[in-house]
Amino acid sequence: SPMTPLKPQIAVVLTAITIAVGCRPTIKSTPETRALVSSAPAWYNSPPKSSEYLYSAVTAESQDMQLAVDKAKAAGRAELAQQLSVKFEGIAKRFQEESGLGKQAELVDQFNQTYKLVVSQEMSGSRMKDQKVLPGEGVYRAYVLMEIPAGDANKALMAKLSAQDALYARFRATQAFKELNDEIERSNKVGKP
Repeated sequence: SPMTPLKPQIAVVLTAITIAVGCRPTIKSTPETRALVSSAPAWYNSPPKSSEYLYSAVTAESQDMQLAVDKAKAAGRAELAQQLSVKFEGIAKRFQEESGLGKQAELVDQFNQTYKLVVSQEMSGSRMKDQKVLPGEGVYRAYVLMEIPAGDANKALMAKLSAQDALYARFRATQAFKELNDEIERSNKVGKP
């Protein structure tokens, strides 16, 4: 699908070739594939890494230039939401393990609902950091680098959790709380003398 980032498509092709041939993958190099790879911005192949931001580098195609950019931005937001969900799922799992709560415990369900709400709300804070649009034969290919402040998402999660007394009291007693709180304190110090 044109909305899917190119990187996963390449991985699927490589996997299919490996399975079909049973040896190391080989992709026929054509002028078109070489041009596509060489035209991608450097940040697409190596997205920035930061403790302060989550990044998503995606690409999309459309016959309409703005639609190509919009599709790439939507795919980038979806990828950021996935990254944030994975991060918060890890915190939720540690909370569950450290607090001794069972899988169906009400507080675990509250925690999960809270982080999912935060992920949804925080996507409005995502923004396009960079873009590159290239015309092709009848289509435009947009490369988009999206970012979201990880510190803001952490603070939003902590604020939502602290509004739920029983959940917050149980969460405060875990190492997961300490780790999240340490991340928030580090992000508060960034940019201060």
